[in-house]
Amino acid sequence: MASFSVPEKVINEILPEKTLKTRVPQEGVARVIKPALSRYRNEIAKFVVHRNLSCKRCGRCAEVCLYKVHVLKPGYKYFGEPRNHLCIGPSCEKTSHFCAAKCPQGALEVKENPMYKTLGDFRWPADLILATWKMAETGDVPPEEYGYDYECGNSGGGFDKLRFRFPDKPSVKLDERQIDTSISLNKRDDGRPKIKIDVPWYGGGMSFGSVSNVTQLSKARAAVAWNTFTCTGEGGYMERMRPYDDHVITQVATGLFGVREETIQRVPIVEFKYAQGAKPGLGGHLLGDKNTPAVAKMREAVLGISLFSPFPFHSVYSIEDHAKHIDWIKHVNRRALVSTKVSTPTDVDMVAVGSYSAGTHIVHIDGGYGGTGAAPDIAKKNIAMPIEYAIGRVHKFLADEGVRDKVTLIASGGIRSAHDVAKAIALGADGVVIGTVELVALGCVRCSRCESGRGCPRGIATTDPELSKKMDVEWGTQRIINLYNAWRKVLVGILQRFGMKSVTELRGRTDLLMHLDYTNDVGSKK
Repeated sequence: MASFSVPEKVINEILPEKTLKTRVPQEGVARVIKPALSRYRNEIAKFVVHRNLSCKRCGRCAEVCLYKVHVLKPGYKYFGEPRNHLCIGPSCEKTSHFCAAKCPQGALEVKENPMYKTLGDFRWPADLILATWKMAETGDVPPEEYGYDYECGNSGGGFDKLRFRFPDKPSVKLDERQIDTSISLNKRDDGRPKIKIDVPWYGGGMSFGSVSNVTQLSKARAAVAWNTFTCTGEGGYMERMRPYDDHVITQVATGLFGVREETIQRVPIVEFKYAQGAKPGLGGHLLGDKNTPAVAKMREAVLGISLFSPFPFHSVYSIEDHAKHIDWIKHVNRRALVSTKVSTPTDVDMVAVGSYSAGTHIVHIDGGYGGTGAAPDIAKKNIAMPIEYAIGRVHKFLADEGVRDKVTLIASGGIRSAHDVAKAIALGADGVVIGTVELVALGCVRCSRCESGRGCPRGIATTDPELSKKMDVEWGTQRIINLYNAWRKVLVGILQRFGMKSVTELRGRTDLLMHLDYTNDVGSKK
């Protein structure tokens, strides 16, 4: 994709002046992996180190600790607070560098952090949240203490019950440089661009209104670095995103908020959102408190009024109507691919093949576990089909109809880790869309206050100008770039163990999966 420079006018409109540290480089956003530490001085940690009054400040703990938990300030025999988020806890006891055992005064004690026990939920347990933070901080696979190498959540079903059956030895020993993780988004051979992305995922739709301008911009810049995409969501397309047009999907949703032909013409992919998996049949809802002057202007709405998107497009009641929508986009933007996002009803397979017949390039199925904390709990997990069931159903039906290799199948709705990505592909998807995990990488603690009042107190899912200043766009970009790098490492490791040269070889390989409820092969769980 072509390089670009950013006009001064655009830079000034991106963010308030004091929050923008550096400009976008002339050549774009580089895929550089570097530390992006927590914004908070006392990051939530799994373990805490207690130092009692018998400590003599000898510095022995700082000498033996390999993880730099203890910091002896130069020139002083004084310790700052232990950097608990770097501590690996009891597993260090088995080594020769366990600080508590090496302390001459016995002044140190390592315990599990009681705050850690209050974090998370069954789908996003504390270990998974902290592991995601660690990947966003370092760009690397988290330590084994987080359990990230084999399982994610404690939901008792879905991806948490699926494991890969890895062979004892791969059929071919491959170097990571030999493995291709790219996928194609246009299989129709219709003369439109053959767009490929470097990793089998892209960022989901999060509108300006649901999240802050810093969050949206961080996602876009990370998409540039990784040659993938981010989606504007249904709230329109602000001018500050113009430098990243080649990596943006703009969404046409049922409320048509901010939809204009000018913005449709700017992007390589346009997505119709017919329903969201977390709340099918309910439509969208943005509370009045989050409808600030900037949001109202972009959505062409009245300031402070709650905004509702109806469940259906009132102009679409058949596949023929859907085809007219797609035809409209293809005429407005002669180069654009079209994506169709639907939820997962029981006849999702028929919906998918109908959408292909209407002319879509990407069938995007969204399961019931998706959505931010703004999605109502009564709808989540109770209406749409879980995505792990829907993927296989749609994949098989498209194959039976002879069109599986003419359309790209993308899945979303509960993709939390690189393992979930690989499992979704093995079930039959070409790739996935991610959303919540990007917010977790930016520091989300899953408090589920996204929609209320001023929104997220951490400045992630908010439209409040003051709260938005809590996050810097350079830092946010780096956190997501790092997360993507760690995910790719995990995915490459899985492909290496199977001896696969491309992630496309994994598609539909359900024979490589097992369900823990139907196997006694405990040794294969990892």
